[in-house]
Amino acid sequence: MIGHAEETLVSYTTEESYDDVIFGLENAILDQGLLIDGISHVGEMLERTRADVGSDVVLFAKADVYSFCSAQLSRKVMEADPMNIRFCPYDIFVAQMPDDPDHVIIGYRQFPEGAMQEVQALVDTIVRSAISID
Repeated sequence: MIGHAEETLVSYTTEESYDDVIFGLENAILDQGLLIDGISHVGEMLERTRADVGSDVVLFAKADVYSFCSAQLSRKVMEADPMNIRFCPYDIFVAQMPDDPDHVIIGYRQFPEGAMQEVQALVDTIVRSAISID
């Protein structure tokens, strides 16, 4: 497993199967006592609409975004700054590239310094748990 961080992205690459990563992610979210608010099937949507928008590029073999929230933590960070609403719900993506079927990428957008670092710690814990990184 390889960890990678850019200015606005934190991602990890694993050799676990896509289905195993999704299963691990769903369980990691639930293990935190949280509910999954929604699942965006981004890969399916992009593939389904590829010809409609005049593209022949296959972006993902599979790609989904899981959205969830923590009432307790969200209240805490929004009491610190009500404009932290812009970060809620919290999203974690899982993607498999068409040219690399042996690896799956899981990650999230980085959160700003301050109160949102507590959210980042939670999201990172969930991601790392999903792919069994201690």
